[in-house]
Amino acid sequence: MNAINLAEKFAQVPGPYVPRIVGELNGQYVKLVRFEGPFVMHSHPNEDEMFLVVQGSFRMEYRDRSVDVRAGEFVIVPRGVEHRPVADAECQVLLFEPATTLNTGDVRDRLTQEKLEWV
Repeated sequence: MNAINLAEKFAQVPGPYVPRIVGELNGQYVKLVRFEGPFVMHSHPNEDEMFLVVQGSFRMEYRDRSVDVRAGEFVIVPRGVEHRPVADAECQVLLFEPATTLNTGDVRDRLTQEKLEWV
């Protein structure tokens, strides 16, 4: 029940697209991720995800369109929707999603993080 300093926690995230857990509530994880460049197009068949931009901006690409998300804004991606975050410059994002959510969803590649660490 202590305050979490996001700047201090983001400093502990080792690199782009390497999520770290900073909190847990009701079976959901609060994760911090630094976006830079394109991620992989993927979906989560059983989980919704919320992306809140803390610093910077990114583009959430879908198969048929894209949405720009800036600092202080968030986007919710419903389960089953294919998506891919793309950041032209480093962007700090807070994710809120079920603890069972794999970062690359239905895709396994070099960016897949099977086991997440806490910061």
